[in-house]
Amino acid sequence: MAIPIKNPKAIAHMRDASAVAATVLYSLREQVAPGITTYDLDQIGRELIAKLNARSACYGYQLGSRRYPAYTCLSVNEEVVHGIGSMKRVLIDGDTISLDVVVEYRRYIGDNAITVPVGAIAPARTKLLQVTEEALRLGIKQATVGNRIGDISHAVQAYVEKHGYSVVRDMVGHGVGESMHEEPQIPNFGRRGKGELIRPGMTLAIEPMVNIGSWRTKTLRDGWTITTVDQSDSAHFEHTVLTTEQGPEILTIPNFDSSLPVHASLA
Repeated sequence: MAIPIKNPKAIAHMRDASAVAATVLYSLREQVAPGITTYDLDQIGRELIAKLNARSACYGYQLGSRRYPAYTCLSVNEEVVHGIGSMKRVLIDGDTISLDVVVEYRRYIGDNAITVPVGAIAPARTKLLQVTEEALRLGIKQATVGNRIGDISHAVQAYVEKHGYSVVRDMVGHGVGESMHEEPQIPNFGRRGKGELIRPGMTLAIEPMVNIGSWRTKTLRDGWTITTVDQSDSAHFEHTVLTTEQGPEILTIPNFDSSLPVHASLA
């Protein structure tokens, strides 16, 4: 299947959608604190998305006969991705939580994620977050016109494994545009010089998912939440990136000073 190449109009729409997604994500991050439930965070995310005149691309997302029941993906500690907000999950000091926000804004998708500490966290968890975020930076650096997708994959894998961690193999990054999942697939493992050629106008969701222990994962009984098999901690960072002749451009940058109707408060 061909990789969609965005024209200038589509790129402008992608910038807008990505800015909305990033604004929601960074606003949601400010609400993370010991004592809050993941359900409350999800509802704050729902409110933020609505106030920016967007819709959650997660809510109602269909996989087989199942539809995703939440507005954001909130994954705690050993949960890798797709965690569902719950009144029973109260964040405590020392946890980490991955916030994954995907919005549709004027028919285009913005997709981004970050893992953040809840209060004071153990040094091992701090290092995991630092390594995963740096792996994302290095992967994005390889999203250069003339490179191949495998160059992104290799950069992430090599850096992560140098630190003794593992990259999740069951889920991968992907193209993004009018659909949440477009070609190409972007694994976080691979070989230099392999995969599809990177051309100008691609919009890519690059998203390292890194485990302290084994790369193997399992799906919980809710049918959505993915956790590490060995219950080791996991982290997840993601940006939507545009490929250009001048180099990769991160689109998921919050825009608090624009005309977007960003929330004033969440009192």
